[in-house]
Amino acid sequence: MNIKWIRRNRKIRLALGGGAALGGAHIGVLRAFDELGLKISQISGNSIGAVVACLYAFGKNWQEIEEIAMEMNWMDVSNFSPSKYSLFSNKKLGEKLKEIIGDKEFHESQIPLSVVASNLNTGNKSILKKGKVIEAVMASAAIPGLFKPVEMDGALLVDGGLVENIPVSLLQDTRADIIIGVNLNARRSLRKPENWFGVMINSYYTLIDSLSKAYTTNADLMIEPDLSDFSLIDTKQTKELVEKGYEEAIKVLKEYFY
Repeated sequence: MNIKWIRRNRKIRLALGGGAALGGAHIGVLRAFDELGLKISQISGNSIGAVVACLYAFGKNWQEIEEIAMEMNWMDVSNFSPSKYSLFSNKKLGEKLKEIIGDKEFHESQIPLSVVASNLNTGNKSILKKGKVIEAVMASAAIPGLFKPVEMDGALLVDGGLVENIPVSLLQDTRADIIIGVNLNARRSLRKPENWFGVMINSYYTLIDSLSKAYTTNADLMIEPDLSDFSLIDTKQTKELVEKGYEEAIKVLKEYFY
């Protein structure tokens, strides 16, 4: 029996990693899955990956997610709100997502969804898959020091990149499903930062890149688009990122499944 036929007939679980403004590449990955007729049975995400995973799990196709992303910029999803924890709040992100999918809970998603966050009280990983979805996504996307932590059940939660940037472990169990991870940072080098915001972003992703390698060894397949020409903070590059993500994903998926 052909191994690729066997793979095509196993369920697929997809983990979308963080990467700030590089998240448009995730949309291209979803496009490749759609064109090849590969169904995603479960999805997880961190940071921008949690945002994309949330939209997909609640029924938005890749074209709709691309349209949403094209309309967004940093000012749409954050507001200057200095506090003892941060300079910005991502409350606007939560409001935008609520406009799009409604005030949903995890059990209402069309495919199972989970997101990862970092618990600042304990330093441990928080796996979020119950309760309010928007609150969980806001926590997963709250880059520490920049965005205000989200308090859930007494714990202060921030971006899951500190504990698992590509949340493969959230998809693991005893079943023989195929787990695929998407790493937005594997093939890029950082650019010289032009301001304090760039310094913060570069410092953060330098840290989490080294942590990503340990967790992704448990994935059956990794999709790692070459995003070396793109900025972590430029939100005007969505169209090009979608294409880059698609080009890499269609190549990798065809080779693995067909």
